[in-house]
Formats: sequence, C-alpha cells, structure tokens
Amino acid sequence: MSNTPTPHISCAPGDFARTVLMPGDPLRSKYIAEHYLKNAVLVNNVRGIQGYTGEYKDKKVSVMASGMGNPSIGIYSYELFNFYGVENIIRIGSAGMMQPNLKLRSIVAAMSVYSNSEYGLQFGFKGNLGPCASWKLLKAAVETGEKMGVTMNVGPVYSSDCFYDASEPLGKLRDLGVLCVEMESFALYLNAVRAGKNALSLLTISDNPFTGEGLDAEARQNTFTNMMEIALEIA
Repeated sequence: MSNTPTPHISCAPGDFARTVLMPGDPLRSKYIAEHYLKNAVLVNNVRGIQGYTGEYKDKKVSVMASGMGNPSIGIYSYELFNFYGVENIIRIGSAGMMQPNLKLRSIVAAMSVYSNSEYGLQFGFKGNLGPCASWKLLKAAVETGEKMGVTMNVGPVYSSDCFYDASEPLGKLRDLGVLCVEMESFALYLNAVRAGKNALSLLTISDNPFTGEGLDAEARQNTFTNMMEIALEIA
C-alpha cells in the first residue's frame, strides 16, 4: 500500500522538489512562492499548511510550512524525507537572540542543536543528543552569505519545547555559547540524519528574550529576505 497521500500532505510523489524550504508560518510560505518562484503551484493545503512547488533560476524548488514546535516539524519533515523523495530541507525561521553580538535581523546558521525535547528518545539512545546540520548545506549557505555581503553567525542553537518556560534556562545556555533559541531544528536534524538526508536551519533574529525587544508578526512574515534568498540560492 502506498504511503501517499499522508494524513498531513495531500499530494503525490513528484509534486515536491528534491529541496524544500520550510518556514514555520504558512503565510511566509505563501510570500516566498508569490515573490520568488515562477509558475508556483499550491500542492498541499491540509490544515492550512501551505506547500508550493515552482522554479527559482531554472531550479525546481518547493516551500512548505512546518507549523510550530518539534512535534509539528517532526511530522512534516519525516513524511517529506521518507515518503516524498525529498533530499534536502532548509528551515527558514525566526529565533530569539542569546548573545550580545547579535541584533535584530542577524542571520544564524545552526551548526548543532541543543534541546529539552524528548523527541530523540524514540531512536533508542538514552544519552544526550546534539544533532548537527548537513555540512554540504551549511558550507554552501556560509559561502553564499559571504558573496551577498551578509554576516553569517554559525554555531549551536537551542530548540525548546516550551515557548513560556518557567525553568528559565536561557541565561545558563547563553553562558555556554548558544547563539539563539527557537523550537524546530532538533526534530528536523534528527529526522534528516535518520533518513540519510540533509537539513539546515537558517534563522533570522526576531527578538531578544532578555529585553523584550522584537519585531512584529508582519515583519517576521515578510521582511526576512536575506535568509530567504540564501536558502533559495543553495536549494
């Protein structure tokens, strides 16, 4: 019996490109399709998680939202890697800064991911996991950013299961050199390595959890163009 369509993706194999850009927000997916892709076709809209396939500089490229959190991106990235023949997923998301050298709109490339998530326990290892990005995608993103004149901040990020976290771990992680906090990269990187595929998270700083400084929802949706263009160039 075919694994497609799935309960979450209502299209056939071949509808997705080998590389999928994956923002959290469905409206950011729509923005990228409308502003960057030629002949973009809506291939998935189950639960409003919009997925499009089109062309960027003569390359077939897809973009589909992941929703929020490790469980959500865990579902979509698993199905794309294992059922739809996707080889590369590039998360393009927002994050909260944790280091003083970062500022709003800085771009972080997540080399490795720390997490409080138990997502990795399913793989049978009871120690601490620190999954890493695909070196191929990470190297390409850094080189592309440098050509564009964009400073790329490369290092570990923290992927939290809690947006409102009473344990307040960010100060401790900041002292350990973690660059920023987000909520999806841990599951994405684990799914990629388990499937023998490639993943990279490119993150634009949208706020400062320590001061409350931040960008509004519309800015996060529509203005992170440097990150989007780096991802499209390496797709």
